[in-house]
Amino acid sequence: MKEQHFFYVPNAACAGELPEDEAKHAIRVLRMVSGDKLFLVDGVGNFYEAVMEQVTNKKAYYRITQKMPQQRTWRGHIHLAIAPTKMIDRMEWMVEKAVEVGVDEVSFLDTAFSERKVIRIDRLEKIAVAAMKQSRKGWLTKINPMVPFDVFFNRPFTGLKCMAHCYLEKERVDLFSLLQNVQDDECQDITVLIGPEGDFSIDEVVNATRHGFTGVSLGTSRLRTETAGLAAVFMAHLARRI
Repeated sequence: MKEQHFFYVPNAACAGELPEDEAKHAIRVLRMVSGDKLFLVDGVGNFYEAVMEQVTNKKAYYRITQKMPQQRTWRGHIHLAIAPTKMIDRMEWMVEKAVEVGVDEVSFLDTAFSERKVIRIDRLEKIAVAAMKQSRKGWLTKINPMVPFDVFFNRPFTGLKCMAHCYLEKERVDLFSLLQNVQDDECQDITVLIGPEGDFSIDEVVNATRHGFTGVSLGTSRLRTETAGLAAVFMAHLARRI
């Protein structure tokens, strides 16, 4: 069976032309020509079967032959908010794998013990796009820029709000058990906070509690930041899968 080539094209139904990066890949790497079949994903829930109509040195034009709306495989909105690791390649790996598993939104937190204060959103967005195409997801994960921990709480939240931390003196519940036991449709959405190497500060835990976040545990093992983020996504996805 001939390989299916997927391309990310926002507003694919109306565009008619591959974006510059996607066109470059189609023309220079895949050597696609007029008449070749391709598949498009618009990032908002739709695949499209299309045919390459015209190819030049830098541009690729297509004609859609079929629209294929996708069905979501999990309920609610899964939002991971995490303090990036000092080694950015670990965050890039986590974003790639989290998108492959299934996550709606990823935010980055500048916390008291954060060692990394700057991230490249453009690079992480490209990683998310590539992971979406590779895993055949119909929706593109939203990647948010880094914000100070206190500022993060200014946005509205719906559903469950959880904070993973390692302070034994603070009450915590098992995240997966919590997710499995919640039946209320209004709690299908979930936001999970993951701290940096060294965890959140105790003041940050208190602050999150004041904003309605429940302290949670991800199990008995002490996990690296990127592993904890991915574990939280796995748990939320499994508990919310359709």
